[in-house]
Amino acid sequence: MFTRLKTVTTVAALAAIAALGATVANSGAATTMPVEQNKPAPEFTGIDKWLNSEPLTMQQLRGKVVLVDFWTYTCINCIHTLPQVESWHQKYKDQGLVVVGVHTPEYPFERDTKKVSAAIAQYGLHYPVAQDNQYATWNAYGNQYWPAFYLIDKKGRVVYTHFGEGDYEKTEAAIREQLAKAD
Repeated sequence: MFTRLKTVTTVAALAAIAALGATVANSGAATTMPVEQNKPAPEFTGIDKWLNSEPLTMQQLRGKVVLVDFWTYTCINCIHTLPQVESWHQKYKDQGLVVVGVHTPEYPFERDTKKVSAAIAQYGLHYPVAQDNQYATWNAYGNQYWPAFYLIDKKGRVVYTHFGEGDYEKTEAAIREQLAKAD
């Protein structure tokens, strides 16, 4: 009896993992690990459209501290983080912080630029937003989560990551630490 139960449980667990993998694969998302800390930040690649900004590159942002925020406009956890991200943008932009939102859709209807622009206006976002409909930048970062923060130092290396809501004080402390470092 125990062996049969164990086999059924194992089969069910494997089926659940396979279903999750199919869901991630179907969404266009990467199944790799996120970019490691102290490694160079990947370039913004395959961006469909830049909103609130001309196109940006990591190369041109060298010497600045960059916060990359992967989000999508119908994700409730993302919506909860947006006021904090906008606050950091306003508070630290004159000290050398550049916030870049990377809008990567979870669902096909989220690919519509007009809807992304409407969400940017609705949530009062003033920082650059890259529309990553093909998951090119998402995959370059090996990202798997909404929301996801990647903090990049002045030399272009990822120095801090945070996935999901919360830990705002910790993230802000990491931003301040990087801004205080000499070039």
